[in-house]
Amino acid sequence: MDIIVQKYGGTSVGSAERIKAVAKRIVKDRKKFAGLVVVVSAMGKTTDELISLAGQVSENPSPREYDALISNGENISASLLAMAIHSLGENVISLTGAQAGIKTENIYSKAKITNVDTTRIDKELRDGKIVVVTGFQGINDYYDVTTIGRGGSDTSAVVLAAALNARECEIYTDVDGVYTTDPRDCSEARKLDEISYEEMLELASLGAKVLHPRSVECAKENKLTMHVRSSFKNDDGTRVKEINKMETKKAVTGIAKSDNEVMISILNVPDDPGIAGAVFEELAKENINIDMIVQSTERGGVNNITFTVNGEDRDKAEEVTRKAADKIGVEGVECKDSIAKVSIVGVGMISRPGIAARFFRVLGQNGINIKLITTSEIKISCAINKEEADIAVGILHKEFELETN
Repeated sequence: MDIIVQKYGGTSVGSAERIKAVAKRIVKDRKKFAGLVVVVSAMGKTTDELISLAGQVSENPSPREYDALISNGENISASLLAMAIHSLGENVISLTGAQAGIKTENIYSKAKITNVDTTRIDKELRDGKIVVVTGFQGINDYYDVTTIGRGGSDTSAVVLAAALNARECEIYTDVDGVYTTDPRDCSEARKLDEISYEEMLELASLGAKVLHPRSVECAKENKLTMHVRSSFKNDDGTRVKEINKMETKKAVTGIAKSDNEVMISILNVPDDPGIAGAVFEELAKENINIDMIVQSTERGGVNNITFTVNGEDRDKAEEVTRKAADKIGVEGVECKDSIAKVSIVGVGMISRPGIAARFFRVLGQNGINIKLITTSEIKISCAINKEEADIAVGILHKEFELETN
């Protein structure tokens, strides 16, 4: 069966009028494919409102009950969309993550999808129905509802598309594709027709908000094409797919910015084996992701260890780091807020020397001080002062001529 999976984000289904508009689009697309599966996010700010309610009744809500609560946003969207499609004369059914066979780990809030049993979806598709599935959620071994983290609806859609051997996974959002950088930060930003999995994964991980990193990783593993499109237009967007690196015209494909970073430094750490590992192990136990890491040169038997974390993890990361530092017996811990991370990404960097030199030179010429640096084959990232981030993006976009094809 020729199947397509579509995912509609919160802004796409943010009101009754938007839901009806999406329903009309789906009914029109239904004529093109033998099978159509639609994954939806919660309407607008519904999830944020539910999180706020949880905080009002409990300072430390049970993880199980927390997931049971915040998963309701997607249930509402799916039911309303199915009603709207049905009113247009189409045969349709909405399914929760559990009913759709989405199985997850036995943890809450950030559970990973472990398996998809497509039996129910296959049956509904054979019966000629459009199937609307709640994103962001699944079910664990205890039959508890679990959620898979912010942006999880993207991942739900890709996992379903892979399990169903879909032709493509269309991600409908409030932007019309993937740009060389965020158009809100740079007026010269240009929409890309296509981008490689590797580049999109780096951009998503480094701050680009168009796609969730886990969804791109899953698409890459399954060689599934993702098509990022606007739910407000009919134009083609950007396809995320396998691209021949030898055909890449530019060294740099895009620029990402994350302006909610925190830099934590552990001062005068004894230069003994295993100490850094012990600190980062404690952070890992709290599911805190570490990004840039720098260890200064050893002097007098001690050094400093500096790393960055996302601002959302700031308080917990500082608490865990201070406890770990106390055990080691170091001088102290410093936290610096108002840090941003700016990154350039491109598979073409592999075969073109001198990109790093241009990156650092142009920032230096404009008086932007670099605090930390991290690199890979296809990216260069630096931590800078938050107030200079937009300027840095514009400078780098111009330096690497991203406004032109």
